[in-house]
Amino acid sequence: MTLHLPDANGTLRAYEPRTEPLATTPGASFTSRTVFSAAHVVADPYADVSPDSPAAVDWDATLAFRRHLWSHGLGVAEAMDTAQRGMGLDWAGAAELIRRSAAEAKAVGGRIACGVGTDQLTAAATLAEVRAAYEEQLAVVEESGAQAILMASRALAATAQGPDDYLEVYGHLLRQAAEPVILHWLGPMFDPALEGYWGSEDLDAATDTFLEVIAAHPDKVDGIKVSLLDAQREIDLRRRLPQGVRCYTGDDFNYPELIAGDEQGFSHALLGIFDPLGPLAAEAVRVLDTGNTEGFRALLDPTVELSRHLFQAPTRFYKTGVVFLAWLAGHQSHFTMVGGLQSARSLPHFARAYELADGLGLFPDPKLAEERMRTLLHLYGVTP
Repeated sequence: MTLHLPDANGTLRAYEPRTEPLATTPGASFTSRTVFSAAHVVADPYADVSPDSPAAVDWDATLAFRRHLWSHGLGVAEAMDTAQRGMGLDWAGAAELIRRSAAEAKAVGGRIACGVGTDQLTAAATLAEVRAAYEEQLAVVEESGAQAILMASRALAATAQGPDDYLEVYGHLLRQAAEPVILHWLGPMFDPALEGYWGSEDLDAATDTFLEVIAAHPDKVDGIKVSLLDAQREIDLRRRLPQGVRCYTGDDFNYPELIAGDEQGFSHALLGIFDPLGPLAAEAVRVLDTGNTEGFRALLDPTVELSRHLFQAPTRFYKTGVVFLAWLAGHQSHFTMVGGLQSARSLPHFARAYELADGLGLFPDPKLAEERMRTLLHLYGVTP
């Protein structure tokens, strides 16, 4: 049945929804790449909260979505920015999310890595306070049995006077980490408060500091997650990594070519876009496991248009599109977000996201997705 979708100019145009989903099947983890999907949280739609209230989470739906990702062989990157860390989910909520998800991972045999940050700090902090905040969160993740991801810290960006402060803080944390961690470099397009991370707004200088941290502790660094949306910079960086240190792409604009790699290497993956793309992405990586790079690209390249749409500026609001697609796909019963963030994108943005996702066959039940899209259109005053 035809839908009338508004474009960026507010003009309605006819769209014929797909009738069959893409055929994908659950399966085991992969052999050629390590792949994590950063996962969103499902808000409790019945909670009486305001945008400034602590997050009210629907734990059953949130954990069910993680089981969905694990069933397709994907690892879960937990309590990252996709889970609205710093945009609705505070440290108390993140700590509970880490504990619950790590226990669920253990129960089902799923791989999990969890974000370690400093978001319990709410005011200006000293370097010692930044270190202590990181240590508190690292302890929670390690006690849960999950791998740690040392996330970029707004507090450190605001406090550090230069590269030496980053070297000191990260060196201190890596020396005491029980197991190798993933270091996360999140660019300012994802979080403007991280401008000048690693002590410089010059990305070449920042890269040198980042590599200096790794070179001093290669045995404590499993890998790096790079989220700068610059494919060539990521390629150049991964070629400079010490032997055995992985590069996990966080580039939601250029991930197919980075995962496929070249004659000098490839990137693993830790991506927010793999939240809505989970089954299709898993299918593509399984093809890559057979050595069929062309088949991998044939499956994954068509998804880039959707990803670039969801992650368009202001990029930090990509979570809204991710949760919207989870609702259309039937992974949750509502389109409500922590902090009221469902209002962060426009109806034309949602319409295009639906059209692109539907065209890819991402919805297990296309009829349900169509009905929910129609409901949203009606809510905005669009009638047939």
